[in-house]
Amino acid sequence: MKQFEFRLNITEQQYLNYYRGAINQVIVRSSQGATIQFPASLLTKFVTASGVHGHFVLTCDDAFKGSEVRRLG
Repeated sequence: MKQFEFRLNITEQQYLNYYRGAINQVIVRSSQGATIQFPASLLTKFVTASGVHGHFVLTCDDAFKGSEVRRLG
């Protein structure tokens, strides 16, 4: 299993692009320095009226499949 920690600060206006399907992927730099890309749909459960904010971890298998995102702290 691979894990990548990262922080997000996506406003509600920015998230609308994901929600409307204009953007399908999120690209972030992990705290370890790696650039990671994952489906925006993995963030749906974290969306609030102000967007998506917080410290998260992306977990996937060694082939970078079966991704899951969870909030830390």
